[in-house]
Amino acid sequence: MYKYWTLLLLAFLSFTFSGCFTIENQYSTIPPGKWRAVLELHPAGIPVQTGKRTKDKIVQSISEVTEGELPFTFEVIYEDATKFHIEIINGPERIKIDDITTWHDRASNNDSILINFPVYGTYIRAGFEDDKIAGNWFVPYRGPDYKIPFKAKFGKGHRFSQLKKPPVIDLTGKWETTFSTDEDPYAAIGEFEQKGNYLTGTFRTETGDYRFLEGTVQDNKAYLSCFDGAHAFLFEAKILEDESLVGSFQSGSHYKTIWKAFRNTEYTLGSPDTLTYLKEGYDRFNFNLENINGQMVSLDEERFQNKVKIVQIMGTWCPNCRDETAFLVDYLKENNHEDLEVVAIGFERYREKDKSMKALKNYKEKFGMNYDLLLGGYFDKKEAAASLPMLNHILSYPTMIFIDRNNKVRRIHTGFSGPATTTYESFVGDFKSFVNDLLNEKDQLN
Repeated sequence: MYKYWTLLLLAFLSFTFSGCFTIENQYSTIPPGKWRAVLELHPAGIPVQTGKRTKDKIVQSISEVTEGELPFTFEVIYEDATKFHIEIINGPERIKIDDITTWHDRASNNDSILINFPVYGTYIRAGFEDDKIAGNWFVPYRGPDYKIPFKAKFGKGHRFSQLKKPPVIDLTGKWETTFSTDEDPYAAIGEFEQKGNYLTGTFRTETGDYRFLEGTVQDNKAYLSCFDGAHAFLFEAKILEDESLVGSFQSGSHYKTIWKAFRNTEYTLGSPDTLTYLKEGYDRFNFNLENINGQMVSLDEERFQNKVKIVQIMGTWCPNCRDETAFLVDYLKENNHEDLEVVAIGFERYREKDKSMKALKNYKEKFGMNYDLLLGGYFDKKEAAASLPMLNHILSYPTMIFIDRNNKVRRIHTGFSGPATTTYESFVGDFKSFVNDLLNEKDQLN
């Protein structure tokens, strides 16, 4: 009898583990859910370069918080058993990425993944196994050897730290900020919102903003980061005894500097409507450039006559241009003005015309741009200014030029403070009001 039950039990176990009770992974590649990713900007730490007069003090202040790893989070979302996309998370922002390829490399017996950011021409190529991904983020326009090590771990939802050390102060508010301090400094405004240890915000400059930043405050140290496929920003700081901030800023592995900040609710930057203007001797803005369909476009064409015109100077590689493009596309969908024309001029990071045109075509398709997109040339600001000699300079991408029905330039708006900033809603209201005023000037035509 014992032998009988033993054989019966073995048969049952064999059926259980080889038959219909076998549990299989319902997903073909990486598991769905939250992932914590890290870009290793400098695994051994960042040797921050500073001005001579402030070097010792500032390096001493930030040396404890500079670790050289830029963290961000993303979520894998399956649409069916095989098709999925990821959403990169930066505070309230989610960036959907669906140009993803996975495959099994038989030669190495490894599973691989390619995550493309087609708008920016960058990509992540990595191997994956179970709950881990490891590889590199490649930025071809910075050179064939530019890559940053990338790794990700499944099931991790925190960004910098899971610690909850009580912050010494609340950073919520407006901060007068100087980047680079002694050497070629530039001004900015830090806009932060802190809830416990959780920190979000951005930095506004006269040429744009650093978009959505997310991080943490731990005791007397603050951390913020952003990754959007084009830019990898890492801010680290120490809160000093006088409640000012001193820290480091790194963009990718190619740029690093220092910054200082202190509270100042009254601090302002230069007006974006005064920084770029027509040079003396010019009273018109015009061009003769090729669009992505190979047609030459000029404001002298019949279709632009007796209309209000907006010219957007931009680049597909520029995150602030991305925000401005999204705004213009939505505005034109909601406001179908027959007497308004918008034209974008793209200055690209490629010397080769075919590469630039491909980037512009991808960009126009990705954003559903309902206005013409032209190739201006190479993105170098001096070269771009030479191709538009009526402007005093190209200070920022983007720059937006408003032209009335009489072909007179009425305003030039430098930079773009996007939805991550406190000034965005004010800009939207002013833009709509100003465009409406231009459209209503029919009785002032020559």
